[in-house]
Amino acid sequence: MTVTIAPISLTETGRGVQVALRPAQVATLIARPDLVRLTPAAGGLWRVSGRQRVGLVRLGRGDGTVELRIRPKLPVSQLLFLLTHAPGTPWQDQPVTASASDDALLPALADAYARAARRALDPGVLHGYRVTDDELPVVRGRIRTADQLRRTGLPLPVAVRYDDFTADIAENRVLLAALHRLERLPGVTETARRTLRHLAGRLPEVTPLRPGAPLPAWTPTRLNSRYAPALRLAELILTDRGITPHSGPAPVTTDGFVLDLARVFERFLTETLTAALVPHRIRVARQDRRHHLDLGSRVRIIPDLVLYRAGRPLTVVDAKYRDLGAEPPPHEHLYQLLSYCTALALPHGHLVYAAQRGDAPVPHPIRNAGITLTTHAVDLARPPAEILTSVTTLANHLAQVRD
Repeated sequence: MTVTIAPISLTETGRGVQVALRPAQVATLIARPDLVRLTPAAGGLWRVSGRQRVGLVRLGRGDGTVELRIRPKLPVSQLLFLLTHAPGTPWQDQPVTASASDDALLPALADAYARAARRALDPGVLHGYRVTDDELPVVRGRIRTADQLRRTGLPLPVAVRYDDFTADIAENRVLLAALHRLERLPGVTETARRTLRHLAGRLPEVTPLRPGAPLPAWTPTRLNSRYAPALRLAELILTDRGITPHSGPAPVTTDGFVLDLARVFERFLTETLTAALVPHRIRVARQDRRHHLDLGSRVRIIPDLVLYRAGRPLTVVDAKYRDLGAEPPPHEHLYQLLSYCTALALPHGHLVYAAQRGDAPVPHPIRNAGITLTTHAVDLARPPAEILTSVTTLANHLAQVRD
C-alpha cells in the first residue's frame, strides 16, 4: 500500500506552520532537530518552524515519511547572488525562471550551476598531473622499489609510480559530482536535467565520487581560475546536500537537498571581505583554530573571522544570519564575541548581521573591560551592487581599527 504524503511547506525562519502529524512522523522530525524545530500546538497539532535552512528533503519511511519544502525569505535571485558571487568577477544578473519566482529554489539553483559549469567547460576540460601507482608490463615513470622487491621471483608486472596528465583531477571530480547530484534531485526541470546530463557527458574520463566519500581537495591557482565560481557552488551543493543520516541512536532515512543559510552568509561575507581588505594589507583567516580561551590551551575557540595586519591579530568578526530589527543583540552573541576579544587580547570586536535593512554601526562599550563590541548590518534585500558597496564600507571601517 502506497502512503500519500502531503508536503509541509514553511519558510526558513518565523513562527512556522501548524500541521497534524502521525506519531511516526513526530519521531522522524524529532530525530532531525538540525532541520526544523518541532513544538506541540493546540488541538493536537504540531508547530513546525524553520532553522535557517532552505531546500527540499524527504525524511523517514512508511508511516513516518515527512516531506519538507523550506522556502527562503529572500527572493531566489538574491540567494543565487550570495551563492554564486565570486570576488573579482562582475555580477551579471541572470533571468530567474518562472518557477524560481514562485520560491522554488532547486530549479533556479540547477540552472545557475549549469551556467557556471558551462562557462568552466566551454574553453576546454581542465587537465592536470596526477600521481598514479600501478603495476605494468613495462617501466613507466619510477619503479616502486620496496613494492617490487616483495614480488620475489616475479619480475612482471613492474610496480611503478608515474605522473599522468589527465582530466581525472580533483576539480573535474567535484564538478561532475555536483552535476550528478542536481540531476537526481526532485523539482529540477526536465530541460535542466538534459543540460546537466550533457555537461556530465563532457567529462567521460573523470571518475565519479563514491557515495559518502569526502570531496577531493583543490587549490585555487591561475590555471583553474575559470573553474573557481562553479567549484565554489559545487561544494555548497555537495556539502550542504544534507543529508546523510543524522548521527544518533536512531538514524533517519533522508534524501534531498538543504542549504544552511548561516553558512552561506558566512562564506559570502568571508570572500567579499577578504577581497575588500586586500588594498589595506589585511589578511582574513576563516575559522581560525589556533586560539584558546584558557591558559592551559584546553578550551579551543574558533572565531568566524580573525583579521591580521603584519602577522598580528587586528580584530575579530562574527557573522550572524539573523535580522535583529530594532532589538539589541542577544546576550549569547555578545558573550561569545567578548570571549574571543578577551582570548585574543583585542580591545574591539564586530558582529555582522544579515539584516533586511542596513543601519549605521552601533558600538557597545563593555563595562570594566576596555572592550567595545560593534554591531553592523548588511542589508541582503538590496540589489547586489549595493550589497557589495555595504561590504566595502564595512571593510573600510574595519581597516581603521588600531592594533
